[in-house]
Parts: sequence; structure tokens; C-alpha cells
Amino acid sequence: MLKQRRLYADHVAASLFDAETAIDAALGKTAALAGVMPTMRAEAGISALVGQGAYEWASKSILALTEARRAIVEAHKELSIAQKQIGLGAVAYGDPDKPEDPGVRTLHAVPAAVAKAS
Repeated sequence: MLKQRRLYADHVAASLFDAETAIDAALGKTAALAGVMPTMRAEAGISALVGQGAYEWASKSILALTEARRAIVEAHKELSIAQKQIGLGAVAYGDPDKPEDPGVRTLHAVPAAVAKAS
């Protein structure tokens, strides 16, 4: 039974990593599109009024992909919990150096000498 769970978990992990990679690639390509449009418009001597809707939709696409990335990260965290629940907590998948909770941000004290120099 544990062997079968391991096979299923391997398949789910591979699919998860593929989905994460695809979202990251789509986010990068959409950001590149949004970045190239103003340059090409300016180089072509086209009015700034032209294509405004395209800029807005490209920006909305970036936001949607960023939200999709957050969702897949949350799914990843939930699958890590499920992994432990089905007795595969000792099995390593993906990056062994991943943070415990990538959503948690911590503040660090700034030394007084650095703060005064600012």
C-alpha cells in the first residue's frame, strides 16, 4: 500500500512541478510582452494614445498569472501536508532547501550605524 501511495505521490509531484514551471514561464513571457510594447510603440513613432487597452490587458494578465502563482504555491503547501498525512513525510520532493512557509516575511533590525548613514 505504501509503495502505491509513493507512486501516486511521485505522479502528483511531477504534475505540480510542471504546473509551477508553466505558470512561471507564462508570467515571464507576459511580463516581456508588457515590457516590449512601449519600446516598440515609441520606436515606431506611434502616439501614446494607441494601444492603451493592450497595455491594460497585458497588465491584467500579469496580475492574473501572479494570482495563479500564489494559488499553485498554496496548493503545493497543502500537498506537503497531505504527503505527511499519508505517511510519506520522509520522502523528499523538489528543492530540499525550500523555506518552511514562503509566505511568511520577517523583519530584521537595522544596525544603528547603518540607520544613521541613511
